[in-house]
Amino acid sequence: MRRAKRIKLGLASVVLLVLARIAGVDEAYAHEKWFANAEEYPLRFDLMFRPLPLAFLGAVLAATAVGAWLWRHRGGRDFVPGPKFFGATPERLAALYSLVPFILGIHIAVPLLVNGVQGQLFSPNISLRPGFSNFLGLAQTFIALALFYGAFTRLAALALAALYLVGLFVVDLQSLLDNIFMLGFAGFFFLAGRGPISVDRLALPRLEPPAHLMRHAVPVLRTGLGLSFVVVAFTEKFANLPLAEAFLQEYPLNFTQALGIPLPNEVFILMAGSVELLIGLWLTFGIFPREIVLLALVPINLTLTIFNWTELIGHLPIYGAMSIILIYVFNKETEDIWVQGLRGGPLSIESNVSQRPPAQQPAAGKRQIATNERG
Repeated sequence: MRRAKRIKLGLASVVLLVLARIAGVDEAYAHEKWFANAEEYPLRFDLMFRPLPLAFLGAVLAATAVGAWLWRHRGGRDFVPGPKFFGATPERLAALYSLVPFILGIHIAVPLLVNGVQGQLFSPNISLRPGFSNFLGLAQTFIALALFYGAFTRLAALALAALYLVGLFVVDLQSLLDNIFMLGFAGFFFLAGRGPISVDRLALPRLEPPAHLMRHAVPVLRTGLGLSFVVVAFTEKFANLPLAEAFLQEYPLNFTQALGIPLPNEVFILMAGSVELLIGLWLTFGIFPREIVLLALVPINLTLTIFNWTELIGHLPIYGAMSIILIYVFNKETEDIWVQGLRGGPLSIESNVSQRPPAQQPAAGKRQIATNERG
């Protein structure tokens, strides 16, 4: 299976930790475009094809190759233990997985709703023109509510993907690519549905996805998140050094001097971009996902006290996706437990769909009463 082969690629987690410490990854996750006017700084790919940036890119690719070998050598096993190591049974894991779509529904609905009512598309830096803001903002609001309540979830997922495509004709391509994780969320909900805690399961069970699609939901989510990191590493760092330098001028996050190893802003930016690119590549290819998430979750929160609610709300989908990847193991056994959690339980799909409503049962009931009386 192609997906299984891809998942068996590997990662050198020690290299990751060293790079993270040197690079100051807290700056890497503060989206410059959310807090600086990116229109003044078009992409500069010519600056990327210089010896220093190319050296950093080469180091990232080399580290990814080493990580792929290590992951394969370990048979696709993380260094950090998962829930089973701490005593979680398959039944309890299934119960935990049943909550995942509910959790992700909240994490994606809040930023969609906030951006929708503020006339923005997916993120604070994509402001919509009057007219477009009304219709696309309303669309985001409806999608957000559908995913929050779990009503017509798969249709809402298709609408989210369609909204992303419509954005290609309304805003610039670069800004949309920065938010490509939205397609990962759209794919997740289309493949997995909204789980047992939803309006769909209670009132619209025939809209639930089949089991064979549910198996691919988390890998699609992880891939979308990884691609978003990769894109941002280029659009805000490697291919847009002037933007990153202007950002550091306004927000002096280059703390290397405090560590006793002062580095020029350009070197600091390239190091931060390298960490961001490394995380994105390893997430995309499924290389030691648990270690990568643990690395990323810490620095992604370090600038919250600087950028406050804007960053908190904007990063909610990333927090949710990373938390799910942290407790998920990408193998056949976990896929079975995942599907069991989404389809089984007290509100199982099979029992909900197969049971006939009470209104269709009186005739059978009368025949049974008559038989009992004759007996």
